Amino acid sequence: MLRGMRKASSNWVGKTIMAVVMGVLIISFGIWGIADIFRGFGQSTVAKVGHTEISLNEFRQIYTDRLQQIGRQFGRPLTPDQARAFGLDRQVLQQTIAEAALDEDARRLGLGESDEQIRQLIMNDPNFKGVDGKFDANRFQGLIRNFGYTEQRYVAEQRKVALRRQITGTIGAGLEAPKTMLEVATRFQNEQRSIEFVRLDTAQAGTIEAPSAEALAAYFEDHKVQFRAPEYRKIVFAVISPEEIAKWSDVSDEDAKKLFDQRKEQLSTPEKRQIQQIVFPNAAEAQAARERLVGGLSFEDLGKERGLSPSDVDLGLVTKSSLEPAVGNAAFALPVGEISQPIQGPIGVSIVKVNKIEPGVEADYAKFAGELKRQIATERARTKVGELRDKMEDERGAGTSVADAAKKLGLTAVTIDAVDRSGRAPNGQPVADIPQGLDVVSQAFNSDVGVDNDPIAYKGGYVWYDVLAITPSRDRSLDEVRDQVEARWRQDQIAAKLKTKATEMVQKLEQGGKLADEAAAINAKVETASGFKRNDQPAGVPASIVAAAFRTAKDGVGQAPVTGGTEVIVYRVTDIVDPPIDTASDEVKKLKESIDKSLSDEQVASYVNKLEADIGISINQAAFAQVTGANQQ
Repeated sequence: MLRGMRKASSNWVGKTIMAVVMGVLIISFGIWGIADIFRGFGQSTVAKVGHTEISLNEFRQIYTDRLQQIGRQFGRPLTPDQARAFGLDRQVLQQTIAEAALDEDARRLGLGESDEQIRQLIMNDPNFKGVDGKFDANRFQGLIRNFGYTEQRYVAEQRKVALRRQITGTIGAGLEAPKTMLEVATRFQNEQRSIEFVRLDTAQAGTIEAPSAEALAAYFEDHKVQFRAPEYRKIVFAVISPEEIAKWSDVSDEDAKKLFDQRKEQLSTPEKRQIQQIVFPNAAEAQAARERLVGGLSFEDLGKERGLSPSDVDLGLVTKSSLEPAVGNAAFALPVGEISQPIQGPIGVSIVKVNKIEPGVEADYAKFAGELKRQIATERARTKVGELRDKMEDERGAGTSVADAAKKLGLTAVTIDAVDRSGRAPNGQPVADIPQGLDVVSQAFNSDVGVDNDPIAYKGGYVWYDVLAITPSRDRSLDEVRDQVEARWRQDQIAAKLKTKATEMVQKLEQGGKLADEAAAINAKVETASGFKRNDQPAGVPASIVAAAFRTAKDGVGQAPVTGGTEVIVYRVTDIVDPPIDTASDEVKKLKESIDKSLSDEQVASYVNKLEADIGISINQAAFAQVTGANQQ
C-alpha cells in the first residue's frame, strides 16, 4: 500500500504511539536487526544493501512520510526529537534496508509480476473503490497524488511490494503454534481474578496547610527544571493545496450536472429483489421441477429433496448486477410470487422466484451537487497548484519572504507568534491555526531564522515556511509560576501522606487485619471487582490496579498509586480462576491465528537477517544523522 498508508513512552502519545509504530513496521517487514556498521560514503547515500544504494533524498522522503503519517493519526505532529526517543529513526532505517534486501533477493531469484497481475492488485484494493464497490479511477488518482505519488511511481512500488510478498509469504507459510504454547497462552489470557479494594484520596490525606514562603522557595529550587519555559519560535507559513485552492473556484450547475449524469447510475440506489433459486443439471429436470412448483410445492421443500439448505435456496435481497446476466434479466422481469421458466446459465439451468421487491431510488442532483462541485473544483485546482508552486519558488529564489510572496500571489500567510516543540502556545494550549496533519512545527525547530527552507509536501500540495524569531528556553522566576509551584507542592504532600497511610494499612492486612475494618477506620468504603482478565477494564478499577492484581498471589495484598499519587488504592486478591480451555471457541481460534502470525513474522525476520548478512550492509552515519536531525543536537 502507499508508504504513508501502511498498516502502519511516557509523554503525549505514550505507549499507544509505540504500538502503532511497531505494528506499521512489522507489516512492512520492519524491526529486523541490522549490523551496526558505519562506513564512509558520498554525501548522497544513506546506506548500501548489496548492489542497491538508498539515497539521502529517498530515505528523507520515507522518513518524512512516516512522521507525517503518525502525526495525522494522532492529530498533532511528531517531532524529530520524539521520533528519536521512540527509536523510530532506527526502525525506519531497518525497514528500508530490509525491503532493499528483499528486492535484491527477488532479482537474484528471478521473480516477477505481470502487468495484469499488478493491475488486478491495484483494482482490488478497497481503498480505491467508490460508493458502488467498484474501482474508481478518480479516487485512485486523488489518493496517490495526496501521498506524493505519480501513477508510474505507485505501480512500480506495488510491483516491489508484490515480489516481497512472494518471498515472505513462502518463507512464513505453514507455521503453526505447538499445542503446549497455545494452552499456556490461553491460560495466561483467560485467567480471571477478583479483588476487594479501598480508595484513599484527598479526604484521607487530611488537612494540608499552606506552605511557608521559605518552604515554597526551597521546593521551587529543587524542582526548578519542571517549571522552565520551553524554547518558542515565531513562524509564518503559506499553504498551496488543491483543497485550499478549490475554495476559490466557482463551479456551475451545468458542469456539476454533466458529472452527475455520468455517475448517476453509481449514485442511485438500485432496485433489489429477494430471490429464491435452484439450479438443475439440464432443462428437462428444470421443467419437471417447475411444474411441481407451480402445483404448490415450495422452493424450501424442493431444496430439501435435493440436499440444499435454506441459505442455498434463498439468495436474499440482491441487485440485478450481482446475478449472472441471464438469471438477472429473467428474475428482474418477474412479478412478485411468479415462478420463472427454466433459464439456461453457464453452470446449469435455473428456476427462480421473486418473493419481495425493494424499488430503486434514483439519485437526486440536489443531494449530490455540493460534493460533485467540490470534486470538480479540487480537480481543477490540481493544475493551479503546479502553477502557483512554480511562481512561489520563483519568488523564494529571488529572496522574497514567505509572507511577502504569499501576499503577492494572493495566498493567505499564517503567522504563529510563539509555539514550542510540542505545538503549544505559551498558555499551554495547542496552537489552533496549524492544519491537522501539517508537520510545520518540527520542521521549523530543525531550521533557523533566515534559512531558505524546502517546501513541505501536504495534501497533494505544498507548504512554505519561515522562522521569524527564536525565544530561547529559560528558567522562570518563582513569581511567574507561584500558583503552579504551590499546586505541585500540595500534590506532592498529598501523595506522600497517602503513601504512608496505604503502607500502614497494607502492613496491618498482612498481619491478619480485615480490609473492612481498616476502611471503616479511615471513613472509606470497600469496593469489589470480580472475574476480570488481564486486558479487561472493570468499571471504576484503574488499569494499574488490574496489572498489580495479576502480580499478586491469592489472599495477597498490595497498593498502587492512581492519577499521579493523589489517589492510592489498597487491594486484596480474593479469588483466582483458571478457566478450562475450549479449543473450538472463536477466542482460542483467534489467539491461535495471532500466535501463528507471530511465528511466521519471526521466521521471515530470521530469513531477512540472514539475507542481509549474506548480501552485506553499509550505513553512512553522517547522512543518517542529517536526515533524522541527530546532528543538530
